[in-house]
Amino acid sequence: MKFLPQFIFWIIFLCPASALYAQWQPQASGTDANFQAVSAASRRVVWVGGTKGTFVRTTDGGKTWQAGRVPGADSLDFRDVHAVSRFQAYLMSAGPAERGQARIYRTLNGGKTWELVYETRQPGVFLDGMDFWSSRHGIAFSDPVEGKWFVIRTYNGGRSWDQIPPKRLPAMQPGEAAFAASGTSLVVDTTGRNSVWIASGGSQYGRVFQSDNGGRTWRVRETPIPAGPTSGIFGLYASGRRAMAVGGDYKQEHAATLNVAVTRNNGRTWEAATPTDPPGLKEGIGWQRRRRLVVVGPSGSCYTDDWGKTWTKIDDSAYHAIACAGGTCWAVGAKGRIGVLGKN
Repeated sequence: MKFLPQFIFWIIFLCPASALYAQWQPQASGTDANFQAVSAASRRVVWVGGTKGTFVRTTDGGKTWQAGRVPGADSLDFRDVHAVSRFQAYLMSAGPAERGQARIYRTLNGGKTWELVYETRQPGVFLDGMDFWSSRHGIAFSDPVEGKWFVIRTYNGGRSWDQIPPKRLPAMQPGEAAFAASGTSLVVDTTGRNSVWIASGGSQYGRVFQSDNGGRTWRVRETPIPAGPTSGIFGLYASGRRAMAVGGDYKQEHAATLNVAVTRNNGRTWEAATPTDPPGLKEGIGWQRRRRLVVVGPSGSCYTDDWGKTWTKIDDSAYHAIACAGGTCWAVGAKGRIGVLGKN
């Protein structure tokens, strides 16, 4: 035992920093539902949304998870979730509105009961994402209807939703739409700004639609990320004047292509960043601490400390969505997979 401290010293001295960085630690979710949505209210309170009307929640930092189903929602796929607290959360289902799959639910008692706060049967609506600036002020969007995004807002905690007039939104390109893959094709900036960002694919290049006033007026800019029927931008992260977009092709999950773009001037121009390691489709971005952004996707995960100039591989685990709080990140994937990174 007297040689143990010296042994540990030589391991730390000889191993590169990337080898010492913690890997994803698996969690026992208690369900086999597929997950593509996660939100962290704090490092201890995390909500997850999944298929078959499933949600799971932890209030003790992942020591225990409680799984449940929203009554009457067994056929729904919850592709986005927003956690406010251990008691309050929102779930958004993705799917054709004509089939009753465009819904938003809210709970105020930790998932014991759920209230249907939004539903539309309007043809063409397919909800892709939602986010909230506060517990009362939120926004959600759908694939385009008649050539414009379908965007709704709430100012009263989800009790009512109003559609932003389509005439305020930029026109879409042929084939352009969004990917309901990680809950981050729409994100808001909570750093004291009233901005919202929406990512697209389906056309020639992924584009980002951005508003600085809660959705009243918009502008759109093209990014270098290639797009097509199965490719484009899948996830966004925004803070202040900086933002990052990640994507790829869900039919070629491991293809090495340009999959990262960044802006430093509030979305007015976008430039290509270094492709991730591992390469391939990336769907979600989480801010862990300081300058560190963690990126996940079906082809594996990595992090950057310099806004995409260089990347450090974490592992090849397949995750679809990520959320971080207090230096801890949570990622989710198929068949009930949940991983935690940076947990003390």
